[in-house]
Amino acid sequence: MGYHEPGKWWVSPSNYEKEVVEKFTFPHKVEFLDTSLRDGEQQPSIILTKDEKVEIAKKLAEVGVQRIEAGTPAVLEEDAEAVREICGLGLKSKIFAFVRCMDKDMQLAKNCGVDGVIAEMVGSAHMLKHAKKWEVDRAKKASIEATLVAQQLGLHVTYFPADSSRAEFEFLADLVQAVYEEGHIDSLALVDTMGVFSPEGAAYRIRKLKERFPKLPLEAHFHDDYSMGVSTTIAALAAGAEVAHVTVGGMGERAGGAQLEAVALALEALYGVPSGLHMNKFKELSRFVAERTRVSPGPTKPVVGEKIFLWETGLPSSLWLNCKDIDPLIMLPYMYTLTGQNEPYLLLGKKSGKDNLKVWVDECGIPVPEEKMNDLLLLVKKKSYAEKRDLTREEFKALVKSITV
Repeated sequence: MGYHEPGKWWVSPSNYEKEVVEKFTFPHKVEFLDTSLRDGEQQPSIILTKDEKVEIAKKLAEVGVQRIEAGTPAVLEEDAEAVREICGLGLKSKIFAFVRCMDKDMQLAKNCGVDGVIAEMVGSAHMLKHAKKWEVDRAKKASIEATLVAQQLGLHVTYFPADSSRAEFEFLADLVQAVYEEGHIDSLALVDTMGVFSPEGAAYRIRKLKERFPKLPLEAHFHDDYSMGVSTTIAALAAGAEVAHVTVGGMGERAGGAQLEAVALALEALYGVPSGLHMNKFKELSRFVAERTRVSPGPTKPVVGEKIFLWETGLPSSLWLNCKDIDPLIMLPYMYTLTGQNEPYLLLGKKSGKDNLKVWVDECGIPVPEEKMNDLLLLVKKKSYAEKRDLTREEFKALVKSITV
């Protein structure tokens, strides 16, 4: 893949310069773990029913998500039932449950039929002492015992030390070392619970963990409190992490997590790294999840927003009309069909120009004398200014009628 892939994307050639890409150490294969059904549901006011979770899991599998975190079985019996039903669907995706480091949680997860568990333990000294009110030896003991139980049950164990981005490195490394040697860890999640990593900081910590635990696969679970979740996740992958934890639309606690669609598209277009996902299904997935969560992504949300391929302003509208039949990518960062979006179209409002107006006149099929076009454009601008939005077709037709009668 390159910076200009006809029919797909056209990004900066600087992204693909040798001195840029030679610094990356992406894994042979990147996988996605979608945690919309657990971390995503932790967004305030979102509650998903069992049936909704099952249907969303099916959609995630259709998109090609390699791992689905189906929920926390211990929260409610309905959550456990949802995990069981998802496990029984025979999806190609591997199914994980989020658990505490407790024997009973491991057994419950096993009874639900999951492939593996995301085993949480607080991973920073300050949070362990002041928030959880535990001594570090207790955290190590609980982690060791519970992960051994999970191993005996045949479960893949992803150890999940919460707040590990803010932990002093030696504290984190000693905790992981104890569980790795005396308990069982199949993969380790670096967890930016508070969304406080910079891309450089995330990459640095991944490299340090790789040095300390060279045989331990690493996963990146990063939040978006500084609007850096996508950037930090990709930085972690570029430093060697194998799995990106994401949510549809970036839903989740506080500012949410790394956005599934944006991480995948950026990986492919900006870095030339295959995501393994069917990106042309992203818009469909977004709408499906929005209907069930009753929370719509913003109109200009990257990749899935309803208005990211629209123009109201005169100059870009004219530029688009001039080049769209030659090569749409002259005016687009990536092809709208790549992510399942609709073809761009022109709005009409305060900032519009004559080309926007001509398109609307032609589409409405109402002839307007050439000498009336400037007057009509001025009416459009004033109406849009008064309404503080672009115009509807009905409003436009009424304006045309007012000057042609």
